[in-house]
Amino acid sequence: MEQTESELLALRREKLAALEKLGVAPFGAAFQTSDDIAQVRETFAEGASFRIAGRISAHRDMGKSHFVDLKDGSGRMQIYLQAKELGSEAMEVFKLLDLGDFIGVEGTCFTTKTGEPTLKVHKLELLAKSLRPLPEKWHGLQDIEARYRQRYLDLITNDQSRAVFAKRFLIVREIRRFLENRGFVEVETPMLQSVAGGAAAEPFATHHKALGLDLYLRIAPELYLKRLLVGGFNKVFELNRNFRNEGISRKHNPEFTMLEAYWAYADFEKIADLVEEMICHVAEKLEARDQPALSGVTGSRPEHLGTGQRPSLQIEHRDAEGNVTRAINLTRPWRRARYHDLVREAAGADWFEISSEQRRERAKDLGVEILPQLADFEVTQHVFEKLVEEKTFDPLFVTHCPKELVPLAKQNRQQPELVDVYELIINGAEISPGYTELNDPIVQRQRLLEQAGEEAQKLDEDFLLALEHGMPPAGGFGLGIDRLTMLLTGAESIRDVILFPLLKPKRFT
Repeated sequence: MEQTESELLALRREKLAALEKLGVAPFGAAFQTSDDIAQVRETFAEGASFRIAGRISAHRDMGKSHFVDLKDGSGRMQIYLQAKELGSEAMEVFKLLDLGDFIGVEGTCFTTKTGEPTLKVHKLELLAKSLRPLPEKWHGLQDIEARYRQRYLDLITNDQSRAVFAKRFLIVREIRRFLENRGFVEVETPMLQSVAGGAAAEPFATHHKALGLDLYLRIAPELYLKRLLVGGFNKVFELNRNFRNEGISRKHNPEFTMLEAYWAYADFEKIADLVEEMICHVAEKLEARDQPALSGVTGSRPEHLGTGQRPSLQIEHRDAEGNVTRAINLTRPWRRARYHDLVREAAGADWFEISSEQRRERAKDLGVEILPQLADFEVTQHVFEKLVEEKTFDPLFVTHCPKELVPLAKQNRQQPELVDVYELIINGAEISPGYTELNDPIVQRQRLLEQAGEEAQKLDEDFLLALEHGMPPAGGFGLGIDRLTMLLTGAESIRDVILFPLLKPKRFT
């Protein structure tokens, strides 16, 4: 008869009391290991002695002997326990252990008849008693919200989830290496700001008691990074946490990770080249890296491709059953097209020649919802988002956007109504915006006033003061780390690539 959860909890408490009665500390001390389990498996040799530690993930009772799977963050290893080898006292302790408990063992290597590398245990030490049972091994956490709320259980039971986060860590590491190898310096700028600037978004507000000062969690680091260009840094980047008090969706979390970088004397074309090279470099590194934790995440290497050849940049996205739903081709060079040309392709060659009212009517005919309060440029942007952005999956640099959309970018000399920018779209979402940065303090003040609705108190006067001291021509870009990870892992929700996404608090009874 299957035991209820309360019965299982009670049984574990009884075992805890029995261990304490035996004089065994149920939450033990540090344990010196030879190495992590993956490394031990790699250096495995018949008769060699090792010390390993981990969580009990499986137990096969053979009567007088036991086979147990021990798992740590690097992998799994089978251990073999036998009463005559381990001793009666240690076996008594072992019988009080459960799946999920942490133990440390010392033993010698041997290979079973089935070819499984195994450690024959001579010594055993309890390191931590688990007072709650883990999710059932084969099904894991079936409740999607529970996977996000109790990420630690998801990581224990779901190897694919662990692989996604291992890949995220690798992405960040490779981005750092790429930029540092090209002379960029990593910096840190304030998260608490007196003026929330650098983007058009609703900030989170707070208050500093000692200074009696209202502050905001940053929505972007841009204005501080540009101060560093004024100060003489030529190439800077920051991997930063941003906070926006806005909606939650499949692509949005109120707290998210961005890369922002600025390059003095460059323009948006050079920045586009840099970003294209960087993303392909990261994708190639992930594909080429032979790590068990990442196997199968970006698809397999084509059979025709030898180990010395350039890896495939086809990223496969799959559904829950493992069927390929979309294949995204990152092979260079990536397409570049002007914003107006793309809108004409989607909404009609005469889109910019017809009247504002006609544009609104056509947008409705095209199935794009238009609210009455939207400005004319916002109507066009809605059409672009629905008919171009959401339907574009292979990489596309959208260039030369209307100046109203990007108040911090430099105007195009030939067409002053446009700005020299790109928006990189992959997999139906903007992954990276890049600009030729506006360094004219007079025009910048005017643009920021227009964005603030003529509310001068919302301007970052210190930033404008910095610009008046002179900022060199520069190119800059942002890159959403969460969205990039979604792209490269095939994740369909931003919550799948953030370890602890924001959720409503759960009430515990």
